[in-house]
Formats: sequence, C-alpha cells, structure tokens
Amino acid sequence: MAPTLFDHGAKPGDLIEIFRDTYQHWAVYIGGNEVVHLIPPDDDLGPFSGLITLLDCSTAQVRRQKIWEVVGPHHFKVNNFLDDEYNPLDRGEIVQKACSMVGQELPYTVATQNCEHFVTKLRYGRAESRQVQRAAVIGGVAVAGVGLAVLGAALFGGLLKDDDERPRRHHK
Repeated sequence: MAPTLFDHGAKPGDLIEIFRDTYQHWAVYIGGNEVVHLIPPDDDLGPFSGLITLLDCSTAQVRRQKIWEVVGPHHFKVNNFLDDEYNPLDRGEIVQKACSMVGQELPYTVATQNCEHFVTKLRYGRAESRQVQRAAVIGGVAVAGVGLAVLGAALFGGLLKDDDERPRRHHK
C-alpha cells in the first residue's frame, strides 16, 4: 500500500529528493499529493534507462504528477537543503511558478540544467545542483588519483632505470 499524504509531511513549495537506482531525481511539492518536476523523455523505462536518457538528451518536459507516480518503487524525502544558505521564496510563489511551467519543454543538460537545478531555481531563485558538484569533486579526485599513479609509476620507473645504469661492483 502506498503511503498517504500524512506520511511524507511535505508542504507546498518543499523540494522532494527521490532516490533512484543510480541518481537522485528532484521535484517540487505543490500540494494535493502532487509534484512538478523536469523530466527527460523516457526517464522511467527501467533501472538504467533513466541514467542513459539523462546523459543523452538535450530537452526535458515540465510535468505535474501525483507524487507516487514520480516516486514509483523508490524512496524519497523532503529536502530543502539550501534553506541555510538562501531565503526560500514565498511558498505560494513557488507553487504558482511551478504550475505555470507545466507542459513546457526546456533545455536539459546533466551538468547545468537538470531537475535539481530546476527545483532550486523555483525555491530559491538560483539554479544549483549539489549532485553535480559532488560528481565533479569525485571526478576531480579520480583524475588526481590517476595523475598521482602515473607520476608514481614514472618516478619508480626512473629509479629502476637509474639502478640499471649504475656500474656494479663485483665482490670476490
């Protein structure tokens, strides 16, 4: 049985973070167990199709749906994560703006115009994605790690080469 309105505690204008298999999807709660969210075409066709679609599309549509249709088998939470940094806009203004955008097709890129950017722009007037920022940091650490491994291999290789070039003394 699906949870009811009283189980999630969301208020109109709250951000909803949905934990999908390989990423988080974001929506803004507008009341009446409904959300507005930005979704690329065919985002809900299977465990990895969503991620593949996210990486291979240039537009997405603003949709208004029942929260349980969007959440599906996944779990979610109310997450107004930037409230400590920015003043949220008036809840009525957030809901009105979100509803006025329903049906629009918007540019979409994972790095700069994704569903998290969409909802933070609605709530705070600023588009941000901590998910993208975390991925960039992880990617940077991975690149740095590979760089250090290459540097280490080069230095180690240089030491071995130096050993090979030294004259060896033979003891009798």
